[in-house]
Amino acid sequence: MTNQLNVGDQAPELALPSSNGERVNLVDFRGERVIVYFYPAAMTPGCTTEARDFRDSLAELNNAGYKVIGVSPDSIEKLVEFASQESLTFPLCSDTEKTVLASWGAFGEKVKDGKTVLGVIRSIVVVGNDGQVELAQYDIKPDGAVAALRLALGIS
Repeated sequence: MTNQLNVGDQAPELALPSSNGERVNLVDFRGERVIVYFYPAAMTPGCTTEARDFRDSLAELNNAGYKVIGVSPDSIEKLVEFASQESLTFPLCSDTEKTVLASWGAFGEKVKDGKTVLGVIRSIVVVGNDGQVELAQYDIKPDGAVAALRLALGIS
């Protein structure tokens, strides 16, 4: 199993190309709170549901002081298409090498259909304005993940 992050850990580096044409660096968000969510594949049913939920909650999350970043192993081209198709205005980052996914505990062994496989572990990590992990949720289900996150963060 991969090493997952815990509350109080320093968030690992995140510097990746994104769907908005810019390179996203976590260090650029110092002084802000960031929700980083990791998902297996753009344009699949579960990942689309989760992305739409973040899109539909984005104003409330931003008003509560949170930025949102999505990370998957998809190509930039696929992420640009996904962002356009679903009207996603937050950056979707491409980690085709899966190095960021692994360092954040979001890539490794997981059980799928009763079998142990290697893949992306759907996860949400909240990083505080000091770069420390405030919340880490792993192996989550896409349906209701954003609602549960909002509840955990006290955002109605």
